[in-house]
Amino acid sequence: MLKTSLSIKLKKRLSLLILLVGLPVYIILSITVLNLLDRPPIIVELGIYLILGILWALPFKYIFRGVGKDQE
Repeated sequence: MLKTSLSIKLKKRLSLLILLVGLPVYIILSITVLNLLDRPPIIVELGIYLILGILWALPFKYIFRGVGKDQE
């Protein structure tokens, strides 16, 4: 099997890009889509935002893992 691994430096740069560009875009898209639909009750809306807040990070779990460690 071919094992590809990202360097810590590349992971840090990608995570910074994701957090500074990707996350705000994701937030804006989520709010826009929810506002296009009829606004649900506040508890349902809160639940949707909580679920979306967790779901955005799942695809990037590999990139974020190990970013806070010291470079040796």
